[in-house]
Amino acid sequence: MTDVGSISGVTGIDSGLGRAATKDNLAKAGQQFESVFTGMMLKSMRQAKLADPLFDSKALDTFRDMSDEKVVQQMATHTPLGIGKAMTEFLSRSQPDLNADGGSQQE
Repeated sequence: MTDVGSISGVTGIDSGLGRAATKDNLAKAGQQFESVFTGMMLKSMRQAKLADPLFDSKALDTFRDMSDEKVVQQMATHTPLGIGKAMTEFLSRSQPDLNADGGSQQE
């Protein structure tokens, strides 16, 4: 019979935090989070439909969705709302190896 203590470190469940083990990866994840969040916000605003559109078609909806996706990516890269940065800072607090440089990340 195998002793359970001899299988240390093997849980079968990956927390996914190994992918965010570097500051660059964590910053990219924060930027992607901001992009997704902003995209959801923009999509919700479009669904409000405060007025009837002049033109309505599936092609126009598809083009608008593609355009919104590009706009959201550019917003997250160049003029972020700060949600991604807040998420990055929150996650970096739980990983002491990322804060080994003295924790002087405050600006």
